[in-house]
Amino acid sequence: MINGLKKPSNESSSFTADSSFVPTIAYIGVGSNLGDRKQTIECAKTLLSETRGVRFLRSAPLYETKPVGGPQGQGMYVNTVWEIETTLTGPKLMESLLAIETHLGRERSSENSPRTIDLDLLFWGDEILNQSGLSVPHPRLHERWFVLKPLWDLRADFVHPVLKKSICELLDRVHENH
Repeated sequence: MINGLKKPSNESSSFTADSSFVPTIAYIGVGSNLGDRKQTIECAKTLLSETRGVRFLRSAPLYETKPVGGPQGQGMYVNTVWEIETTLTGPKLMESLLAIETHLGRERSSENSPRTIDLDLLFWGDEILNQSGLSVPHPRLHERWFVLKPLWDLRADFVHPVLKKSICELLDRVHENH
């Protein structure tokens, strides 16, 4: 086990509803621009699917995008968004995402540096969380086409709980500004 994560196996996910938490739909932003990007994303998906209290529901298509910020000369990203159902709290889910990143070789050398995998908790239901370094909804998702487009593929009608705009409206604004 890795911080509560089971190693990949052929067994199906163990989604065990914790009686103290009602299942919540969450959205995870996914990106990779180092190594075998698609394989790393698949491995992260497997690890997340096998995390107790998480049920993988669906994935948006993969998009290849240019890096935003960070050092010059880094490779293209592959990005997507996953929709999951979870009985984990927002902070526990984020802890699991960070453990997966570490397991898959993510190094945090500098802001916006190249990475094997990046897993961002975009939305945890329609809740607003600001605690222990966790800010949900993700504070910059409304500025990023590579997050909004895959979110649009999954839930164009989802309303951002802070901005009070649908994903469709937010994506239109990004198109207007770029």
